[in-house]
Amino acid sequence: MWQLTAGSAVLGLVLAAGAVALAGPWDSGQRKAERDWAAAQGRTGGAHHPGGHPGKPAPAPSAAGVLDELAPPVESLSAPADLPDGLRKTLGPLLESPDLGPAPAASVVDVATGKQLFGERADRPMAPASTIKIATAVAALSALGPDHRIGTTVVTADDKAKGDDPTEITLVGGGDATLDRKRLRALAEDTARALRDRGVHEVALRFDVSLYSGPREHPIGPNDNIAPVTALMNGQGRLDDSARDSFGGPAPRSGDPAGDAADVFADLLRERGLKTSGPPVMRKAPKDADRLAVTYSRPVSALVERMLTNSDNDIAESLVRQTAIKAGRPASFAGAQQAVQAELKEQKLPVGGALLRDGSGLNRHDRITSGLLTALLARAADPDRPELRPVLTGLPVAGFSGTLQGRYTDADAITGSGMIRAKTGTLTGVNSLAGTVVGPGGRLLAFAFLAEKAPGPDTAQRALDHLSAELTS
Repeated sequence: MWQLTAGSAVLGLVLAAGAVALAGPWDSGQRKAERDWAAAQGRTGGAHHPGGHPGKPAPAPSAAGVLDELAPPVESLSAPADLPDGLRKTLGPLLESPDLGPAPAASVVDVATGKQLFGERADRPMAPASTIKIATAVAALSALGPDHRIGTTVVTADDKAKGDDPTEITLVGGGDATLDRKRLRALAEDTARALRDRGVHEVALRFDVSLYSGPREHPIGPNDNIAPVTALMNGQGRLDDSARDSFGGPAPRSGDPAGDAADVFADLLRERGLKTSGPPVMRKAPKDADRLAVTYSRPVSALVERMLTNSDNDIAESLVRQTAIKAGRPASFAGAQQAVQAELKEQKLPVGGALLRDGSGLNRHDRITSGLLTALLARAADPDRPELRPVLTGLPVAGFSGTLQGRYTDADAITGSGMIRAKTGTLTGVNSLAGTVVGPGGRLLAFAFLAEKAPGPDTAQRALDHLSAELTS
């Protein structure tokens, strides 16, 4: 197995000690300088990721600010020799709980060495549900870099106004699943200004979604948890005004997110004094078109954090398609699967048996091993791969944030509250949990538990919480 330096354990301890602070509640004992630093950024959703050369990403700021204060010397982080035996004695009986189905899988890895300390069916491919988003995150950050932003543009092939004929402009979707009305409004303002400078007062609006190919509908079918996957959408196609800008949770979705986004953009242009000749028409933009205006998403680092914290399916499907585009593959379900698996294989991760049919984990035919999940988490903590750090900082904090906010409340799991960062996964009969925790001896442990055919989601979740909480003691 590939080796990681002991420095990753130091980083892991820093990340775990600052877990609640990174998630939002700042009264957790995090040092004042770190609180002041975070407040100065004016951002939410995890650690700040400064710009820079995409090939040389900066280390996670959360590590540098608290290293001396929180991290003990590396030599003090030696794992107890009896830790593997202790894990077998503790976790073995818990895995036999009927609440986890007939044959759950488990893997616990010492992040500093890459050594597996405990494994039970760790190489068995199983349905991961949303824990597959960890693979999505690693592949996207590796392929695109943390500073990459996704653009939505407006272009025209008309050099100037043509008498009484409206100027044709095209709204080109770039695959940004976080595009919302606020940014569309700014894009419309920039577009109107550019057109006025050209003497244009009437336009024919087109919209281009040709970046993506293949089926728009996820195999799960129409569902409140994901919109049709298109290169252009507004508020993830959410129909409820109160949910449109919240993201991350279930809500009724439009059957035509791209068309709806184009309609909103047309309204915004008219509000800015431009006439539009008829409704928007879907059409590919001319190859020789000039760019009038552009709006960019937040960096991939921030998108990854938001995807993991809120288990955002739309962002997940966007990121795997961006990974496919970078690899020169079709931006489709099939192309994304090929691109992600190829990227992980190139990173020498144990992808044997993996089937990554989507980026979100909603596909019940997805397969992943608990061993791969812990390898992905360990790689994200590698000090030589700082561009992957958002995989760790984006994980929800037990009892405090994201999809773990309401968990770890039972007596047998309460010790994990605030101490564990983990990605959840839930489908009917499928429950999973994968994340990090500082265990005995101060070692950062990566863990993954996968359960199928569990009798009930609530009891399975409590059993998974109990399993992971035991790693803190």
